[in-house]
Amino acid sequence: MNDKLLPLDRLRVGQKGVVMDIAATDSEKRRFWDLGLIRGTTVESLHKSPSGDPIAYFIMGAVIALRNYDAEKVLVASSM
Repeated sequence: MNDKLLPLDRLRVGQKGVVMDIAATDSEKRRFWDLGLIRGTTVESLHKSPSGDPIAYFIMGAVIALRNYDAEKVLVASSM
């Protein structure tokens, strides 16, 4: 893993990242936590829609689609 943090929506399909921070309001953070996006959780980018928004992610055994507007608030350390 490298030390560079990037927004979740910047992961390439098939790339994994580890959640490091969430740059959002408290109510938005609560929603992300409820989806399993907790610091230290591994997330994999699975599929992009034809328009590129939303993107499907594999999080803690579930596939979840997030709009880029939301995914850009989740900062991950990417693994190549």
